[in-house]
Amino acid sequence: MKSKLVLIDDNILFREGLGALLSRHTDMAVADTMAGGRDVVQAVMRLDPDVVILDIKLAGSSGLDTVAQIKSRMPRVKTVLLTDSRTEDHVTTALRIGVDGYVLKDATLEEVLIAVRSAIKGKKYISPDVSGQLVSGFLHPEQSKSRSSELDVLTNRERGVLQLIAEGRTNRGAAEFLSVSPKTVEKHRASLMQKLGLKNATDVVLAALELGLIDRPSYFAHRTLISSRSGLGSSTTH
Repeated sequence: MKSKLVLIDDNILFREGLGALLSRHTDMAVADTMAGGRDVVQAVMRLDPDVVILDIKLAGSSGLDTVAQIKSRMPRVKTVLLTDSRTEDHVTTALRIGVDGYVLKDATLEEVLIAVRSAIKGKKYISPDVSGQLVSGFLHPEQSKSRSSELDVLTNRERGVLQLIAEGRTNRGAAEFLSVSPKTVEKHRASLMQKLGLKNATDVVLAALELGLIDRPSYFAHRTLISSRSGLGSSTTH
């Protein structure tokens, strides 16, 4: 009997390509592929799959929130995160809400298959690079504790805004991603900058790097760093 899969990723080429590759295997059937959005959980409920493969970063929704909702409404459905994020905060949150697999996007197809099949069998799978990072955090708790204590002063929404802004999104872009108003993002941005003692966009990117919310500055974050010299770091210029 084939296991029914649903793929959720904002990159249509990626999700359609992965779907085609997974469909070649006789024990799997891809029921649908879709982008993120407010109604993504309802769509999953209608399809009633065995496994949902999704990214953490989704337009109009959060992969972690989506996993939490799926686990709450459909406990039997397995979830595998397929993401670029290696941050300890994302990994620990994912495990806490009950994700069944955590795989990095630079993994091979064979590793994705292992993760999916492990989830179907009721076993958890975590990419070696990610599990190694968790072990490092266990062996050096002072580093993880320092990061956590600094992040504890922020609300979950402020953490999300910090990450999105550090990745180079404008207030409007972050608002669209979070499905809130730009003014709400501006309020959270001002609050987190005050709490962390940040003065401009450069400080935001460096703080996100230090706290492990981003792995490295992307092209857009790099552009933000440069633009901040001319005043783009102000939360009102968006």
